[in-house]
Amino acid sequence: MATVYISFSALILLFPLALLLLLYFLVRPRPARVPIKNRHVFITGGSSGIGLALAHLCAQHGADVSLLARSAAKLEEAKQSIKLATGRDVRIFSADVRDYDAVRTAVEDAGPIDVLVCNQGVFVPQELADQDLEEIKFMIDVNLTGTFHLIRAALPAMKKSRAERGPGSIAIMSSQAGQVGIYGYAAYSASKFGLKGLAEALQHEVIADNIHISLIFPPDTETPGFAEENKRRPQLTSIIAASSGAMKAEEVAKKSLDGIQSGTFIVPCNFEGYLLSIATAGLSPQRSYLMAFVEVITAGLVRLAALCFQWNWYRSIEKWHTKK
Repeated sequence: MATVYISFSALILLFPLALLLLLYFLVRPRPARVPIKNRHVFITGGSSGIGLALAHLCAQHGADVSLLARSAAKLEEAKQSIKLATGRDVRIFSADVRDYDAVRTAVEDAGPIDVLVCNQGVFVPQELADQDLEEIKFMIDVNLTGTFHLIRAALPAMKKSRAERGPGSIAIMSSQAGQVGIYGYAAYSASKFGLKGLAEALQHEVIADNIHISLIFPPDTETPGFAEENKRRPQLTSIIAASSGAMKAEEVAKKSLDGIQSGTFIVPCNFEGYLLSIATAGLSPQRSYLMAFVEVITAGLVRLAALCFQWNWYRSIEKWHTKK
Protein backbone atom coordinates (compact mmCIF):
# COMPACT_ATOMS: atom_id res chain seq x y z
CA MET A 1 0.00 0.00 0.00
CA ALA A 2 1.40 3.37 -0.99
CA THR A 3 2.05 5.81 1.82
CA VAL A 4 0.66 9.29 1.31
CA TYR A 5 2.77 12.12 2.70
CA ILE A 6 1.37 15.61 3.11
CA SER A 7 3.98 18.29 3.51
CA PHE A 8 3.78 20.90 6.23
CA SER A 9 3.45 23.66 3.63
CA ALA A 10 0.51 21.85 2.03
CA LEU A 11 -1.19 21.65 5.43
CA ILE A 12 -0.71 25.38 5.89
CA LEU A 13 -2.47 25.96 2.57
CA LEU A 14 -5.24 23.46 3.23
CA PHE A 15 -6.13 24.76 6.69
CA PRO A 16 -7.54 28.17 5.64
CA LEU A 17 -9.44 26.56 2.77
CA ALA A 18 -10.94 23.97 5.10
CA LEU A 19 -11.81 26.69 7.62
CA LEU A 20 -13.46 28.83 4.95
CA LEU A 21 -15.52 25.85 3.81
CA LEU A 22 -16.58 25.10 7.38
CA LEU A 23 -17.53 28.72 8.04
CA TYR A 24 -19.49 28.89 4.79
CA PHE A 25 -21.84 26.23 6.19
CA LEU A 26 -21.68 27.44 9.80
CA VAL A 27 -22.47 31.16 9.74
CA ARG A 28 -26.01 32.14 10.67
CA PRO A 29 -28.20 33.94 9.84
CA ARG A 30 -27.72 33.57 6.10
CA PRO A 31 -26.86 36.67 4.02
CA ALA A 32 -29.79 38.98 3.32
CA ARG A 33 -30.54 42.12 1.36
CA VAL A 34 -32.86 44.83 2.68
CA PRO A 35 -34.01 47.19 -0.09
CA ILE A 36 -34.52 50.89 0.64
CA LYS A 37 -36.17 52.26 -2.50
CA ASN A 38 -39.94 52.72 -2.09
CA ARG A 39 -39.75 51.41 1.49
CA HIS A 40 -40.93 53.21 4.64
CA VAL A 41 -37.93 54.18 6.79
CA PHE A 42 -38.77 55.50 10.27
CA ILE A 43 -35.85 57.31 11.96
CA THR A 44 -35.77 58.59 15.53
CA GLY A 45 -33.47 61.41 16.54
CA GLY A 46 -33.93 62.45 12.92
CA SER A 47 -33.96 66.22 13.30
CA SER A 48 -30.16 66.63 13.43
CA GLY A 49 -26.80 64.85 13.38
CA ILE A 50 -26.55 61.24 12.23
CA GLY A 51 -30.33 60.81 12.05
CA LEU A 52 -30.79 63.77 9.72
CA ALA A 53 -27.84 62.71 7.54
CA LEU A 54 -29.31 59.21 7.29
CA ALA A 55 -32.74 60.63 6.44
CA HIS A 56 -31.21 62.63 3.57
CA LEU A 57 -29.44 59.51 2.30
CA CYS A 58 -32.55 57.31 2.49
CA ALA A 59 -34.61 59.95 0.69
CA GLN A 60 -31.95 60.15 -2.03
CA HIS A 61 -32.30 56.37 -2.43
CA GLY A 62 -36.05 56.73 -2.98
CA ALA A 63 -37.32 55.82 0.48
CA ASP A 64 -40.45 57.19 2.14
CA VAL A 65 -39.00 58.74 5.30
CA SER A 66 -40.63 59.48 8.65
CA LEU A 67 -38.79 61.35 11.39
CA LEU A 68 -39.40 61.37 15.13
CA ALA A 69 -37.78 63.75 17.61
CA ARG A 70 -38.78 65.94 20.55
CA SER A 71 -38.49 69.38 18.94
CA ALA A 72 -41.28 70.18 16.50
CA ALA A 73 -39.36 73.23 15.25
CA LYS A 74 -36.21 71.23 14.45
CA LEU A 75 -38.31 68.53 12.78
CA GLU A 76 -39.88 71.13 10.51
CA GLU A 77 -36.43 72.44 9.59
CA ALA A 78 -35.27 68.90 8.85
CA LYS A 79 -38.35 68.27 6.69
CA GLN A 80 -37.71 71.39 4.64
CA SER A 81 -34.01 70.62 4.19
CA ILE A 82 -34.77 67.12 2.88
CA LYS A 83 -37.53 68.46 0.59
CA LEU A 84 -35.15 71.07 -0.80
CA ALA A 85 -32.30 68.58 -1.33
CA THR A 86 -34.22 65.58 -2.67
CA GLY A 87 -37.69 66.79 -3.66
CA ARG A 88 -39.28 64.17 -1.43
CA ASP A 89 -41.84 64.83 1.28
CA VAL A 90 -41.09 63.63 4.81
CA ARG A 91 -43.54 62.91 7.61
CA ILE A 92 -42.57 64.25 11.03
CA PHE A 93 -43.69 63.26 14.52
CA SER A 94 -42.89 65.11 17.72
CA ALA A 95 -42.62 62.74 20.69
CA ASP A 96 -40.34 61.81 23.58
CA VAL A 97 -39.12 58.21 23.33
CA ARG A 98 -39.45 57.94 27.13
CA ASP A 99 -43.22 58.21 26.69
CA TYR A 100 -44.43 54.85 25.35
CA ASP A 101 -47.98 56.03 24.60
CA ALA A 102 -46.67 58.96 22.55
CA VAL A 103 -44.28 56.66 20.68
CA ARG A 104 -47.01 54.11 19.96
CA THR A 105 -49.34 56.84 18.64
CA ALA A 106 -46.61 58.20 16.34
CA VAL A 107 -45.76 54.73 15.02
CA GLU A 108 -49.42 53.93 14.35
CA ASP A 109 -49.97 57.25 12.58
CA ALA A 110 -46.86 56.72 10.44
CA GLY A 111 -48.20 53.46 9.00
CA PRO A 112 -46.41 50.16 8.23
CA ILE A 113 -42.64 50.44 8.80
CA ASP A 114 -40.09 48.51 6.75
CA VAL A 115 -36.91 49.91 8.31
CA LEU A 116 -36.91 51.19 11.89
CA VAL A 117 -33.82 53.17 12.89
CA CYS A 118 -33.51 53.71 16.65
CA ASN A 119 -31.07 56.58 16.53
CA GLN A 120 -32.06 58.70 19.53
CA GLY A 121 -29.37 59.19 22.16
CA VAL A 122 -28.12 61.48 24.89
CA PHE A 123 -24.67 61.61 26.45
CA VAL A 124 -23.56 63.50 29.55
CA PRO A 125 -19.93 62.54 30.33
CA GLN A 126 -18.79 62.69 33.94
CA GLU A 127 -17.18 60.55 36.62
CA LEU A 128 -19.84 58.40 38.25
CA ALA A 129 -19.01 59.58 41.79
CA ASP A 130 -19.88 63.16 40.78
CA GLN A 131 -22.76 62.56 38.38
CA ASP A 132 -26.31 63.44 39.33
CA LEU A 133 -28.60 60.41 39.55
CA GLU A 134 -31.21 62.12 37.40
CA GLU A 135 -28.65 62.46 34.59
CA ILE A 136 -27.87 58.75 34.85
CA LYS A 137 -31.55 57.85 34.72
CA PHE A 138 -32.08 60.23 31.80
CA MET A 139 -29.40 58.51 29.69
CA ILE A 140 -30.70 55.02 30.45
CA ASP A 141 -34.32 56.05 29.81
CA VAL A 142 -33.56 57.64 26.42
CA ASN A 143 -30.82 55.35 25.12
CA LEU A 144 -32.00 51.96 26.35
CA THR A 145 -35.61 52.10 27.54
CA GLY A 146 -36.54 54.42 24.66
CA THR A 147 -35.26 51.81 22.21
CA PHE A 148 -37.44 49.17 23.87
CA HIS A 149 -40.42 51.53 23.53
CA LEU A 150 -39.82 52.07 19.82
CA ILE A 151 -39.31 48.42 18.95
CA ARG A 152 -42.23 47.25 21.07
CA ALA A 153 -44.51 49.79 19.40
CA ALA A 154 -43.40 49.01 15.84
CA LEU A 155 -42.71 45.27 15.94
CA PRO A 156 -46.23 43.73 15.83
CA ALA A 157 -47.14 45.54 12.59
CA MET A 158 -43.68 44.96 11.12
CA LYS A 159 -44.02 41.21 11.67
CA LYS A 160 -47.49 41.06 10.11
CA SER A 161 -46.51 42.95 6.96
CA ARG A 162 -43.36 41.10 5.99
CA ALA A 163 -45.04 38.55 3.70
CA GLU A 164 -46.32 41.25 1.34
CA ARG A 165 -43.66 43.95 1.91
CA GLY A 166 -40.45 41.89 1.88
CA PRO A 167 -37.50 41.87 4.30
CA GLY A 168 -37.47 44.42 7.12
CA SER A 169 -34.78 45.87 9.33
CA ILE A 170 -34.41 47.21 12.84
CA ALA A 171 -31.24 49.28 13.15
CA ILE A 172 -30.04 50.29 16.60
CA MET A 173 -27.52 53.12 16.95
CA SER A 174 -25.08 52.20 19.70
CA SER A 175 -21.59 53.67 20.10
CA GLN A 176 -18.00 52.52 20.41
CA ALA A 177 -18.66 53.23 24.10
CA GLY A 178 -21.10 50.33 23.81
CA GLN A 179 -18.16 48.05 22.98
CA VAL A 180 -15.57 49.25 25.47
CA GLY A 181 -15.85 51.21 28.70
CA ILE A 182 -13.98 54.52 28.91
CA TYR A 183 -13.23 56.84 31.82
CA GLY A 184 -16.15 59.22 32.36
CA TYR A 185 -18.60 57.07 30.38
CA ALA A 186 -19.92 54.75 33.12
CA ALA A 187 -23.61 55.59 32.75
CA TYR A 188 -23.48 56.13 28.99
CA SER A 189 -21.61 52.87 28.36
CA ALA A 190 -24.07 50.99 30.56
CA SER A 191 -26.98 52.28 28.46
CA LYS A 192 -25.21 51.39 25.20
CA PHE A 193 -23.83 48.00 26.30
CA GLY A 194 -27.44 47.02 27.06
CA LEU A 195 -28.37 47.54 23.41
CA LYS A 196 -26.14 44.65 22.34
CA GLY A 197 -27.99 42.19 24.56
CA LEU A 198 -31.28 43.52 23.23
CA ALA A 199 -30.11 43.20 19.62
CA GLU A 200 -28.72 39.67 19.96
CA ALA A 201 -31.84 38.30 21.65
CA LEU A 202 -34.18 40.19 19.33
CA GLN A 203 -32.51 38.76 16.22
CA HIS A 204 -33.37 35.28 17.48
CA GLU A 205 -37.00 36.34 17.91
CA VAL A 206 -37.54 38.01 14.52
CA ILE A 207 -35.35 36.09 12.07
CA ALA A 208 -38.27 33.82 11.16
CA ASP A 209 -40.27 36.97 10.33
CA ASN A 210 -37.64 38.10 7.80
CA ILE A 211 -36.57 41.03 10.00
CA HIS A 212 -32.86 41.70 10.27
CA ILE A 213 -31.10 43.53 13.12
CA SER A 214 -28.19 45.92 12.62
CA LEU A 215 -26.24 47.22 15.61
CA ILE A 216 -24.25 50.30 14.59
CA PHE A 217 -21.15 51.45 16.49
CA PRO A 218 -20.10 55.00 15.50
CA PRO A 219 -17.12 56.72 17.15
CA ASP A 220 -17.22 60.36 18.25
CA THR A 221 -19.22 62.10 15.53
CA GLU A 222 -19.21 65.79 14.65
CA THR A 223 -22.77 66.79 15.54
CA PRO A 224 -24.33 69.69 17.49
CA GLY A 225 -24.80 67.29 20.41
CA PHE A 226 -21.12 66.33 20.37
CA ALA A 227 -20.10 69.96 20.69
CA GLU A 228 -22.26 70.29 23.81
CA GLU A 229 -20.93 67.02 25.25
CA ASN A 230 -17.35 68.25 24.98
CA LYS A 231 -18.14 71.13 27.33
CA ARG A 232 -18.71 68.59 30.12
CA ARG A 233 -16.18 65.98 29.09
CA PRO A 234 -13.50 65.25 31.71
CA GLN A 235 -10.02 66.03 30.42
CA LEU A 236 -8.82 62.52 31.17
CA THR A 237 -11.66 61.17 29.01
CA SER A 238 -10.40 63.25 26.07
CA ILE A 239 -6.85 61.97 26.59
CA ILE A 240 -7.95 58.34 26.57
CA ALA A 241 -10.44 58.70 23.71
CA ALA A 242 -7.97 60.58 21.50
CA SER A 243 -6.88 57.30 19.85
CA SER A 244 -10.17 57.17 17.90
CA GLY A 245 -10.79 60.23 15.75
CA ALA A 246 -14.15 61.87 15.13
CA MET A 247 -16.20 61.22 11.98
CA LYS A 248 -18.64 63.39 10.10
CA ALA A 249 -22.34 62.56 10.44
CA GLU A 250 -22.61 61.96 6.68
CA GLU A 251 -19.82 59.36 6.84
CA VAL A 252 -21.52 57.50 9.69
CA ALA A 253 -24.85 57.65 7.82
CA LYS A 254 -23.26 56.06 4.73
CA LYS A 255 -21.71 53.24 6.77
CA SER A 256 -25.02 52.75 8.60
CA LEU A 257 -27.10 52.50 5.43
CA ASP A 258 -24.65 50.05 3.86
CA GLY A 259 -24.90 47.86 6.96
CA ILE A 260 -28.71 48.06 7.03
CA GLN A 261 -29.04 47.14 3.36
CA SER A 262 -26.73 44.14 3.73
CA GLY A 263 -28.43 42.96 6.92
CA THR A 264 -25.10 43.13 8.76
CA PHE A 265 -25.48 42.61 12.51
CA ILE A 266 -22.39 44.45 13.79
CA VAL A 267 -21.75 47.63 11.77
CA PRO A 268 -18.42 49.36 12.54
CA CYS A 269 -17.82 52.82 11.10
CA ASN A 270 -14.02 53.24 11.05
CA PHE A 271 -10.84 51.18 11.37
CA GLU A 272 -10.82 51.28 15.18
CA GLY A 273 -14.44 50.19 15.15
CA TYR A 274 -13.55 47.34 12.81
CA LEU A 275 -10.95 46.11 15.30
CA LEU A 276 -13.41 46.54 18.18
CA SER A 277 -16.01 44.51 16.28
CA ILE A 278 -13.54 41.63 16.07
CA ALA A 279 -12.45 41.97 19.69
CA THR A 280 -16.06 42.01 20.97
CA ALA A 281 -17.70 39.61 18.48
CA GLY A 282 -18.27 36.96 21.15
CA LEU A 283 -21.51 35.10 20.39
CA SER A 284 -22.92 37.76 18.07
CA PRO A 285 -24.48 36.52 14.82
CA GLN A 286 -22.36 36.79 11.69
CA ARG A 287 -23.76 36.63 8.14
CA SER A 288 -20.44 36.82 6.25
CA TYR A 289 -18.28 33.71 6.26
CA LEU A 290 -15.36 35.85 5.07
CA MET A 291 -15.74 38.18 8.05
CA ALA A 292 -16.12 35.14 10.30
CA PHE A 293 -12.81 33.86 8.89
CA VAL A 294 -11.11 37.17 9.77
CA GLU A 295 -12.58 37.03 13.29
CA VAL A 296 -11.34 33.49 13.89
CA ILE A 297 -7.86 34.03 12.44
CA THR A 298 -7.16 37.42 14.04
CA ALA A 299 -8.89 37.01 17.41
CA GLY A 300 -5.64 36.38 19.29
CA LEU A 301 -3.80 39.28 17.68
CA VAL A 302 -6.69 41.66 18.27
CA ARG A 303 -6.81 40.60 21.92
CA LEU A 304 -3.10 41.42 22.18
CA ALA A 305 -3.77 44.83 20.62
CA ALA A 306 -6.62 45.37 23.10
CA LEU A 307 -4.28 44.67 26.00
CA CYS A 308 -1.84 47.22 24.59
CA PHE A 309 -4.63 49.81 24.47
CA GLN A 310 -5.62 49.00 28.05
CA TRP A 311 -1.99 49.35 29.15
CA ASN A 312 -1.84 52.79 27.55
CA TRP A 313 -5.16 53.89 29.08
CA TYR A 314 -4.25 52.79 32.59
CA ARG A 315 -0.83 54.42 32.23
CA SER A 316 -2.59 57.67 31.28
CA ILE A 317 -4.84 57.38 34.34
CA GLU A 318 -1.82 56.74 36.60
CA LYS A 319 0.04 59.74 35.19
CA TRP A 320 -3.02 61.94 35.55
CA HIS A 321 -3.51 61.11 39.23
CA THR A 322 0.23 61.42 39.91
CA LYS A 323 0.15 64.98 38.56
CA LYS A 324 -2.94 65.81 40.58
